[in-house]
Amino acid sequence: MRGCQLNDPALFEQALEGGQEDIAVAAETFKLLGDPTRLKILLACLSEPVAVGDIARKVEASPSLVSHHLRLLRGARLVRRTRKARQMYYEAADHHIEHIVADMIVHAGEHDAMDDADP
Repeated sequence: MRGCQLNDPALFEQALEGGQEDIAVAAETFKLLGDPTRLKILLACLSEPVAVGDIARKVEASPSLVSHHLRLLRGARLVRRTRKARQMYYEAADHHIEHIVADMIVHAGEHDAMDDADP
């Protein structure tokens, strides 16, 4: 179940029929992103590499808490880090992560619009 094609029915069918490992990884990813602080940290890393201290200021959390969450996000391959001098910078691991988060945010916004559309 590899590749970059989105909305591929064969891919979805393959996951249902035997992609238990992929399903488990996807479920764990959504579980990790279920924490609001962790999701905000990931959002802070989407547009460019960001230092831990800057992330902490953006999400209004302590640097140690941010570092803890970044370790989990990195372990799940959601962010990657690079070192510049003595600073570590974090960014989204790839464009798939950006799509996952963007789709979730858009979907959350649609919920309000759907509620307004109901008679």
